[in-house]
Amino acid sequence: MTSPTADALPPRASEPVAASDVSLEQVRKLAQLITRELSEKGGGHPLFSLLGPNHESVPLPTDVLTLMQQLLAILASGDAVTVVPVHKELTTQQAANLLNVSRQYLVQLLDEGRIPFHRTGTHRRVYSKDVLEYRSRQKSDRRARLDAMMRESQDAGGYPELE
Repeated sequence: MTSPTADALPPRASEPVAASDVSLEQVRKLAQLITRELSEKGGGHPLFSLLGPNHESVPLPTDVLTLMQQLLAILASGDAVTVVPVHKELTTQQAANLLNVSRQYLVQLLDEGRIPFHRTGTHRRVYSKDVLEYRSRQKSDRRARLDAMMRESQDAGGYPELE
């Protein structure tokens, strides 16, 4: 059984958060509202603010609103979100989880120099920004290879049996 104070604590940065079935529709509406506001305002200042417990209004800066838009879009799609500071040090297991690979494979990537790392004592540590940059490079490389395969297939006549 958990204590009431433990329930009130925000989730740690490494724990994914997903929208509940009950709040999913609200999340979708909020994502649409923010997206519409950001696209209509262009470079202007969106008219969003937070209302504090004493009814004080605090305007939200555009960069915070853009981040909220990204988070809400992911939540609205039914996916979970994890917020990790870019300079956060990760263990090899945490980095492997972020890439959805085994820890042994991640260690191989580190040893090959494909992801920078440093040691804390005898343990390898990686920065989340380096893991995310590697993931982005992999995604771009994968997209380029798929595009090349599609071009080759089209140049060879495609798949006439599917037409």
